[in-house]
Amino acid sequence: MCRSIYVHVPFCRHRCGYCNFSVIAGRDDLMDRFLGAVEIELDQIVSGLSSAPELDTIFIGGGTPTHLDPARLQRLCQMLTDRFRLAPGFEWSVEANPEDIDATKLALLNQYGINRVSLGVQSFNDEKLAILERSHDGQQVRRIIETVAEVIDNVSLDLIFAAPGESINDWQNDLNIATSLPIKHASTYALTFEKGTSFWSRRLKGTLHESPEEVELHMYDLAREHFAAAGMQHYEISNFAKPGFPCRHNLSYWRGLGWYAAGPGAAAYVDGYRNVNHRSTTAYLKRLESGESPVAESERVTTEQAAREAAAFGVRMIDGVDLDAIGQQYEMELWQLCANEIEQMLRQGLVERTERKLKLTERGIHFADSVASELLG
Repeated sequence: MCRSIYVHVPFCRHRCGYCNFSVIAGRDDLMDRFLGAVEIELDQIVSGLSSAPELDTIFIGGGTPTHLDPARLQRLCQMLTDRFRLAPGFEWSVEANPEDIDATKLALLNQYGINRVSLGVQSFNDEKLAILERSHDGQQVRRIIETVAEVIDNVSLDLIFAAPGESINDWQNDLNIATSLPIKHASTYALTFEKGTSFWSRRLKGTLHESPEEVELHMYDLAREHFAAAGMQHYEISNFAKPGFPCRHNLSYWRGLGWYAAGPGAAAYVDGYRNVNHRSTTAYLKRLESGESPVAESERVTTEQAAREAAAFGVRMIDGVDLDAIGQQYEMELWQLCANEIEQMLRQGLVERTERKLKLTERGIHFADSVASELLG
């Protein structure tokens, strides 16, 4: 039985130039139709079950969930509490943009039991924020983090590094400011130029340039060193947390556990099937409003595939992945199944074996995506 749900809210004030997520800007007129469609989809999820499913984690992401006005945000939260029970010690996360947070929305989130807020900060540097097409400024972000932490103390930040023109000192200053603030968690990502985004087009035209790979790796290692010195554990390739505050919802993904999902572009993993909804918000709405399924892609995940995926996601955990435990779960010998790939990566110095676990080496941490791809077969 799934014990997590992800709900995708696609609305944004503006689509940032690097964003390749399922988002829609300038179409706030669709919000009520969206909420109606999500309600239909949530009813489909719980239909046929003898009782309301109990959840350990809820994650409302986007897009920008807090772009919804208070009444609509309340309606979304109420939909979830009407259909699901929250287990003792639950984690309920909501993504937010700093400029959308005010006292009313913060009180509403707190009222519904949201106990974790993930802020899309990206930087505290005003010049870098302008390049990234973010609409807040660094000083505003600092104030918002402190305000949120006074009400909901589990605050997480998203930070981007290796932006065009960014120096090592710029990134170090972002890190210094981040750990001076009352945060429990941080996620750091190198800027990527995704096909279909305006940044991709600008790079092709030569008006925007990537940071050199050696600079990107240096920035990544700086983050690892800095957060460690600040008492934040590097628990997954891109994620750092104070003791007791890793993102439990994301851990359910990385451990290969099942989860429900709703909203355009949302991907669910239920009863051995991976279902992905239409990325287009309008297609998603039309399908649900006409009584059709919102699912665009559905795949039956074989036992071997599920085991390999659990290994591939698990190896991104800095403490390593227990291949014996995964093997027992899926009734197959993973050390044998992945023997050739593991042997090759051992020779390359990308992984090491510690009893039951396969673990990235210091070198392997820089090539985590390649290691995960090898384990997928």
